[in-house]
Amino acid sequence: MSTTPAATIKSLDHLVLTVHSIPKTTEWYTKNLGMKAESFISAATPEITRYSLNFGAQKINLHALDNEFEPKALNVKQGSADLCFLTNDDVKEVRKRLIDAGVEMVDLGDEKTDEGIVMRTGARGKIRSVYCRDPDGNLIE
Repeated sequence: MSTTPAATIKSLDHLVLTVHSIPKTTEWYTKNLGMKAESFISAATPEITRYSLNFGAQKINLHALDNEFEPKALNVKQGSADLCFLTNDDVKEVRKRLIDAGVEMVDLGDEKTDEGIVMRTGARGKIRSVYCRDPDGNLIE
């Protein structure tokens, strides 16, 4: 048996979120996280307009619940994602702006500082985090 992996992954291109409402999700991510909404046509299904949220060199493709594209995940479910995004903005200011926009923050109990920030270990090392949920209940860090 070979010990050579089939592929060596270098980065993430996109992920898919299954959502209740593409317009509502698009509004939330563009307004609160500064992502860019985009529509596109796939060569496989040129008759169907698809939607994504772009940020950096990645994107989130959006599938409407009960109207997903094939192939799709085996167990499609809205609100089951736990996503951590990186920003160059001050995390304290991000939290304040989210609250000012009416976004409810996840209560982290005794773990958080007075500013509602917690320390985590991300893929690149230590990060300061705040948590909220998107309209479908996905956990956003």
